[in-house]
Amino acid sequence: MDRKQETIDLLKKYNQEHILKLFEKLDEEKQNKLIEQIQRLNLDQITELYNDTKKTIEFKESKIEPLKYLDKAKLTDEQKNTFDKLGEETIKSGKYAVVTMAGGQGTRLGHTGPKGTFKLDVYGKGKYLFEILTENLKEANKKYGVTIPWYIMTSKENNEETVKFLKKHHYFGYNPKYVTIFTQGELPLLDDQGQLLMGKDFKIKEASDGNGGTYSSLRKSGCLANMKEKGIEWVFIGGVDNVLLKMADVTLLGMAISKNVQIASKSIVKANPYEKVGVFGKMNGHPKVIEYSELPEKMAKEVDDNGELKYGEAHIMCNLYTIDAIEKISNKSLKYHVAYKKNSYIDDNGKEVIPEEPNSYKFESFIFDAFEFFDDIAILRGKREDDFAPVKNSEGVDSPKTAKELYEKYWNRQYNKNK
Repeated sequence: MDRKQETIDLLKKYNQEHILKLFEKLDEEKQNKLIEQIQRLNLDQITELYNDTKKTIEFKESKIEPLKYLDKAKLTDEQKNTFDKLGEETIKSGKYAVVTMAGGQGTRLGHTGPKGTFKLDVYGKGKYLFEILTENLKEANKKYGVTIPWYIMTSKENNEETVKFLKKHHYFGYNPKYVTIFTQGELPLLDDQGQLLMGKDFKIKEASDGNGGTYSSLRKSGCLANMKEKGIEWVFIGGVDNVLLKMADVTLLGMAISKNVQIASKSIVKANPYEKVGVFGKMNGHPKVIEYSELPEKMAKEVDDNGELKYGEAHIMCNLYTIDAIEKISNKSLKYHVAYKKNSYIDDNGKEVIPEEPNSYKFESFIFDAFEFFDDIAILRGKREDDFAPVKNSEGVDSPKTAKELYEKYWNRQYNKNK
């Protein structure tokens, strides 16, 4: 049976006949491209994801308990020196790599282009988000006498533009031999009836499968194998939009090594019980980031003997893994979360429809859902003013204005400290 007939049968089997009406109108080249795309899709998985949208989610009776952490500011000199020495040794011996998740667009910031190409108005002349991260890594390289391998995850949507941007700016002085760019996976968008949406390029519309896809994308792209060849033992994964992100924190790394865990993370204290952030806890004996919508209000307000929130350690996308942990996760299926969004599409006659209301399901997995595969995680509490200045919204909280302020204050403090 030829590939064309195979594809037609496949679409019929999964009730996606609407694509066939458009299929017949395409020239041979476009037909072949569409056939390739359809053959690549896992239609079983996609059907299952759609069926899940019709189920009501029940929170099973779960045993939620607080998770122990160490506060960086309260470590004894001996603890800090022990951790720092262990962390430094690992970085100096070339066993450490960094992954930056940079698949998003700057749409919410009113910026056209990849988020990493957004320029933050700091110190008058401004700095790009990629530039800020590069400076952070270059400082670590200088301090530890190495060049840390840097893996940047883009999306199919912004890959070309990101590569062009980094080349144009000569990687902001980072040695390009140590920079590897790979793309994250995608999943199709489905309408209310479970039908695949078609774009005006006559391809099925797909969107990035969430930051939880980082693990499998590292494996599928060959980056994981590349890390192993280099003798990498620890991998840091963070986002592109936190301008105070420490990608080579030796205290965090040393703590993880000392505690003999496979995963570690940095947290900051929740601003108040109602702040809409995921918090660290243990659920049914495994580490977990508990979404604010999952944590009962009574628990969110609970305090310990010191008057601190029992569930007050917020996840800030500052995660560390052994290479074995990443390999383990990359071969498992993370659960998918559903978002209902507005997406344009073309109808059976090839006419573009731009909806006024949400009309389609987007499926994403979250990076922290992988923590549940482990028995333990080491948490290091940092400080908001030292560790967390994200650029997410165009104004208000977590905006360029708040990030600029936090960034400048932080570096002014560092300058005065070193004088």
